[in-house]
Amino acid sequence: MMILRAGVLLCILFSAIQSFAQIGQTREYDIFGAENKKVTILSESLKGAAFYLVSGHGGPDPGAIGKYGRYQLSEDEYAYDVTLRLARKLIEKGALVYIITRDPNDGIRDGAVLKIDKDEKCYPNLTIPLNQTARLSQRTKAVNTLYRKNRGRYQRVIMIHLDSRSLGENIDVFFYHHPKSKSGKRLATRLKNKFKEKYAKFQPNRKYSGTVSSRNLYVLRNTKPTAVFIELGNIRNTRDQRRFVLKDNRDAVAKWIAEGLEEDFSAR
Repeated sequence: MMILRAGVLLCILFSAIQSFAQIGQTREYDIFGAENKKVTILSESLKGAAFYLVSGHGGPDPGAIGKYGRYQLSEDEYAYDVTLRLARKLIEKGALVYIITRDPNDGIRDGAVLKIDKDEKCYPNLTIPLNQTARLSQRTKAVNTLYRKNRGRYQRVIMIHLDSRSLGENIDVFFYHHPKSKSGKRLATRLKNKFKEKYAKFQPNRKYSGTVSSRNLYVLRNTKPTAVFIELGNIRNTRDQRRFVLKDNRDAVAKWIAEGLEEDFSAR
C-alpha cells in the first residue's frame, strides 16, 4: 500500500517511513514510474486537503474502446494516465492524495497508444471484480474508509472517465455532480470554468461547450466526501482522441483540473 502524501512516504513494500516534507524537498513514489517517481514539493497551497482519485473501470473491465488507426484505445488506460499526472501535480502543491484504482507497473506513460492490460487493483491492493455493482461498491468503500480517517480535512473525490458516443460526435470535457450536493456543484462549476478559461487562452477561435449537470450515479450517491465525475471526451471521435493520445494534452488536462481544485480549496 502506498499513500501519496507530501509529508509521508509509504514505500511499495507496504512499510511506512515518517518524514515531513518541506517546500523544495523531493520524495519518491514508485507508482509514477521510474522517470517520474521523484516529486518535489513546490508549494503548500493544498496543505490540509485530501483527494481520492478514481480512474474509471480497470481490472477485467477496460471501459469504452475506441479505434485509432490499427490500434484500440482503452478508456481505463487513458483515464489512469491522466489520474497519475493529476496526483503528481496535487502532491507538488502539498496535498494528501490517494489513488484508488492503481496499476503496479504502468507509471506515467508518454506514448500515444497505451498498452491495454488487466492488472489494476483497488486501494489498497484488492482484486477488482468484473461485476459493475461490486466494482463500484468496492471503490466506494475504499474512499469512505479513508474519509473517516481524514475527518477535519477538506476532502474531495475526483472520478475520471472517457465517454463513448457515435463516431462523429465530438464533445468537450464535462462534469457531473450529485443532485443534492451543493459543494459538488460548486466544484464542478469551478472546474468547468477553469477549462473554459484555458480554452479561451490556448484555443481562442474555438468555443468551449463543456457542461455541468447532476446525475444520480452510484459513486456520486454513495461516497461520503464531495465528489465530481469528469468525462474527458468521446474515445471514438478522432478530434476528441487528440485530447488524450497526445501526452502534452493529457498533462494539460491534469494541470487544469489541479488548478481548479486549488481554487476550490482556497475558496472553502
